[in-house]
Amino acid sequence: MDKFIDEVKTIGTADEALLILYRAIEPTQKIRMAVDVALNAHKEQKRKSGIPYIVHPILVAAITAFNGNADESMAIAALLHDVVEDTHITLEEVERDFGIEVAHLVDGLTKISALDDEVNVTKDNERLISSALTFRKMLITSVQNPKVLFIKLCDRLHNMITLDALSPKAQTRISEETLLVYAPIAHRLGISKLKNLLEDLSFFYLYPNEFHAIDKYITANKQNLQLKLNRFIEEVRDVINKSGLHRKEFEIEHRVKHYYSIHLKMQRKGVSIEEVLDLLAIRIIVKDEIECYKILGLLHLHFTPLIARFKDYIALPKDNGYQTIHTTLFHNNTIIEAQIRTEDMHHLAQYGIAAHWKYKGGDKAKDSHINLAWLNSLSDQKNSPEEFYELAKSDLFSEDITVLSPMGDKYTLPRDSVALDFAYEIHSDIGNNASGVMINNVESSLLTILKNSDIVHILTSETPVLRCSWVDSLKTSKAKNGIRTRCKKRLKDANLLNAHSMLMAIFGISHATTLNTIRELELEHLVERIPNDLLTFQNIINQCAKHLHLPRVRPWELMKRGYKVPTLKKIEHFQIYSNKSIGSVEFDYCCHPKMNDEIVAFYDRVKSTITVHHKLCVNAYKKMQDHEPMVFIEWNNTKISRYLLIISLQNKKGVLAELLAWLGKLELNVLAINLGIENSENADYCYIEVESNKSDKNVLSEKISQRFKLIDIRNVKDAYNK
Repeated sequence: MDKFIDEVKTIGTADEALLILYRAIEPTQKIRMAVDVALNAHKEQKRKSGIPYIVHPILVAAITAFNGNADESMAIAALLHDVVEDTHITLEEVERDFGIEVAHLVDGLTKISALDDEVNVTKDNERLISSALTFRKMLITSVQNPKVLFIKLCDRLHNMITLDALSPKAQTRISEETLLVYAPIAHRLGISKLKNLLEDLSFFYLYPNEFHAIDKYITANKQNLQLKLNRFIEEVRDVINKSGLHRKEFEIEHRVKHYYSIHLKMQRKGVSIEEVLDLLAIRIIVKDEIECYKILGLLHLHFTPLIARFKDYIALPKDNGYQTIHTTLFHNNTIIEAQIRTEDMHHLAQYGIAAHWKYKGGDKAKDSHINLAWLNSLSDQKNSPEEFYELAKSDLFSEDITVLSPMGDKYTLPRDSVALDFAYEIHSDIGNNASGVMINNVESSLLTILKNSDIVHILTSETPVLRCSWVDSLKTSKAKNGIRTRCKKRLKDANLLNAHSMLMAIFGISHATTLNTIRELELEHLVERIPNDLLTFQNIINQCAKHLHLPRVRPWELMKRGYKVPTLKKIEHFQIYSNKSIGSVEFDYCCHPKMNDEIVAFYDRVKSTITVHHKLCVNAYKKMQDHEPMVFIEWNNTKISRYLLIISLQNKKGVLAELLAWLGKLELNVLAINLGIENSENADYCYIEVESNKSDKNVLSEKISQRFKLIDIRNVKDAYNK
């Protein structure tokens, strides 16, 4: 594949491109006909590099054929993928001349191109929204036929290969889209070759300094790394040969981890390139599955394995069909990863879903077992563009684990998923009604992080507990979306109950009278806004007072009737609008709302006090259901920012105290801290949530980094509000 791509990079004429195409796929009559159509359609066009435009569709067809099992329909669609959009040729003509399957593929590719053209980036925030919408529409458009996605990936690969002809701004935009959209789709379709190429090409343009640093290290150490691999491979060959397996019965490949993967590992673990454990790897390819396990046994008998890094994806395949045994071995002060698979598994790992497409049309029986649930689940999301983007990105950039149900059913989840993620993965009803979990027959929390091969049994209840803060601990978009949907409904219900209780308290009327008044005044559509909008509340009070025949002009007459005009009071950090006498403000013990959380306040007639709760507090919700008196409350306009810090701490005595002292010196209020998340032999990640009156995240990041290694800093809204 690498040699093929290197050759593609050098092509500048249609004749050279056709030579590569006809090596990748047999030039049937229909393919030659498609070439002629494309040549005529694009004959006057040139790319920004000055090369004839026709070179692009021919090379996209060649890449598609090379990676897609030489599927004729896909190669033709790749040749024609721009003709409907950019030339006079219609989709009806494509269907007439090349058939309905080719027309369907071209139509899908045209729609994706049209959506890409809609992205007009002017500001960062607009980029986020536009990219999210484009991403969403692209998936919905293409998910019905993964072949469309496959051709689009090959199209994007050729665009990335020729990206040097564009402006730096365009290079950044296209690389960012490639890294966040197309490379992860290639990963989910199991096409590792395309994924790695797209990632490394994007990495080159987006992070040039980091790319060149890794390239410099690999180049400088190339000979030493190769010698280490050669010595290890020779020992492995010798061990396997002595076991009775002939040299022709197995094959050994080797590789150095691709650059973007090295970069991710360094960032995620906070280590240098020298500390990346699986920088070197070999791959042993054998005839059948039993031999895979024989080879595994031989390796573990002759080399010391790092058992914590052992993964058996043959017994527990990934969702995209990937099957390989991964084991990490010590060899002469070097750590080398060994992958063991059969020839069929190797073909699937290299080409993913494309390994199931045959020349002369796809094998539907085989295609049907490919798991596209992930793509379908994303296209079904009903979040805002920003939420959708974050959920999708969370799922895309994650390693997988496999866990089991008590019946032995296998489920693939992102690394660091919790039991509640698993519950939603089974079914949304299971997630919504989850009340507990048994992990390996041990009762555990629903927020317990799962490990490979855990056996997980979800317990359900007809009255499940809803904790909106759980969303922070979840990893999958399905689970996050489930919790947020439930919390939004709870928030809406809470706002209605809150509004009713405040109106009841203002006028001293019953719940039934309040509902009747709202209905008679046709205010149902406004009531939900009362707890968050003082002007709306005041307007509705006036309308209700008039409807209830309470005169607003003579305050002494109002007092005779037990009604007092509400006023706005400022007490401590709060603004309170009420007609009650309020002596003090208290917090209940149950929810501890933090600054700028959504809050509600209950009025105690006897003590003349109000008690503040988080709006989504379970105890507060019960009080609202019981129609206890409430008053309008909101925070004063105090601007407090909340950040999640991820800091790498060296494992030495007193380092945590030093960190907390430094954060205190920077006037940061520590809200939560999560320790002991080990990511390497000499460093831990420390997750700390802080409050600050500083709104400039970059300034704060710079100050923290003066003393400690800051891995990430991000703005955080309270989990209840997400």
